[in-house]
Amino acid sequence: MKWLKDKLDAQEKHFVSGGKLEKLYPLFEAVHTIHFSTTAVTKIGAHIRDSLDTKRYMIIVVMALLPTMGFGVYNAGLQTQLAGGLSTDTLSSVLQGLKIFLPILLVTFAVGGFWEVIFAVFRGHEINEGFLVSGMLFPLIVPPTIPLWQVALGISFGVVVGKEVFGGTGRNFLNPALTGRAFLFFSYPAYMSGDAVWTLVSVAKDRVVDTFSGATPLAIAAQVEAPNSVVGVLTEQGFSLSNLFWGTYAGSIGETSVFCILLGAALLIATGIGSWRVMVGSVLGGVLMTTVFNVFSGPTNLPFLHLGPLWHLMMGGFMFGIVFMATDPVSAPDLKASKWVYGLLIGILAIIIRTINPAYPEGVMLAILLMNVFAPLIDHVVLQRKVKKRIPNVI
Repeated sequence: MKWLKDKLDAQEKHFVSGGKLEKLYPLFEAVHTIHFSTTAVTKIGAHIRDSLDTKRYMIIVVMALLPTMGFGVYNAGLQTQLAGGLSTDTLSSVLQGLKIFLPILLVTFAVGGFWEVIFAVFRGHEINEGFLVSGMLFPLIVPPTIPLWQVALGISFGVVVGKEVFGGTGRNFLNPALTGRAFLFFSYPAYMSGDAVWTLVSVAKDRVVDTFSGATPLAIAAQVEAPNSVVGVLTEQGFSLSNLFWGTYAGSIGETSVFCILLGAALLIATGIGSWRVMVGSVLGGVLMTTVFNVFSGPTNLPFLHLGPLWHLMMGGFMFGIVFMATDPVSAPDLKASKWVYGLLIGILAIIIRTINPAYPEGVMLAILLMNVFAPLIDHVVLQRKVKKRIPNVI
């Protein structure tokens, strides 16, 4: 790689202050730091020195996402092959899944990266590595049938409105990837939820199924009416706890496999990147609210209220959301006690939204965004309580 470094170093003079391409320095710096460590170091003053810089931080998150991304590619292809009556061997499923996933991923990075470069050039600062994670997250939280123009629109809204208008990475109080998905959810609900979204039929191919992922267990559970049992209906439809744990069912590309998500969670916790307090707090909140509904709801026309906590944890994007979205260090609170409160409330709100309002069966998205807004307030309240407990200074 020395030849590449020499070429980049030789061109640097054109991009630094005074060079003919100085306006494009953020783009040059991004290319340089992707391949090599930065040469900028602290020289004077008191600093915290740590080998974990922003780039390495984001790379670890990307590594944690790889199991869910790999399985998501396989599962999207598998569902399509099953629908078409085609071979479901691993290679065929993966190749079909790549045809579905890669365009979504490329459009996300191309359009989102465009906005990142525009704002970096306009403000005269470096391109932050934060988009590397947002660009990986967004394709994993959308259905495989989403039109590419909606991918471009959603990531544009997430980057521009969810982050850049507030000053860029580190200043945004909303998770950019979730902000983009929420925008699409409320703007184009027919493409993001319901039964029709999971089957894409190509008219040009004489109505051949182009992409398929069937009905989601959450959509089925939300439509069950008394006196039927949600577990009974899900079982009849072929959904078991084992099936939900491994993830071979319909859903957003990266959210179905709890097993792969837990692998990512283990890496985030082991490296200290993701807050285990937020994750555990969210699970406890979800279990608590589900138990409350199970015990106190009594006879109801909403059988969904009687579904057990383990089913709720396994279905939909609950686990993906609390592991990769709720733990975002920018939009989450900073204090340890605050993280417990933040996680607990996310779990409680996710179950309330999911069960009470069938129009939003995937409540974790709205729960995380709502608690993003209140994260600074939670930190403030916890900090003030700590200050009041201090012993007054003796004059």
